[in-house]
Amino acid sequence: MTKTTTKAVALRYHPKEDKAPRVVASGKGELAKKIIRLAREHQLPLIENKLLVDLLLQLPVGDPIPPVVYQVVAEIYAFLITLEEGKQ
Repeated sequence: MTKTTTKAVALRYHPKEDKAPRVVASGKGELAKKIIRLAREHQLPLIENKLLVDLLLQLPVGDPIPPVVYQVVAEIYAFLITLEEGKQ
C-alpha cells in the first residue's frame, strides 16, 4: 500500500493587475494541509485536480501560471463564478 502525500496550490487572479493567475502558496505534506485548512477557514473554494497541482507545484510562489494550463484554469474559474452567481 502506497501512502499519498497531500499537495496543495493556491492561485490568485486579479484581471486588472495580473495577465494570468499567480501561485500565491504551494506545498506538500504539512504545508499543504495548512494551505487547505486556511482555505476552508476563509471559505475559499477547493478544487481537486492532481495533474494540475503536480504541474503548478513546480512553479515558484509569485509566478504566473504557464500558458499550457490557461484553458484548464479558465474552466475552473468559470465554474467557480457560476457557483457564486447561483448563491445570489
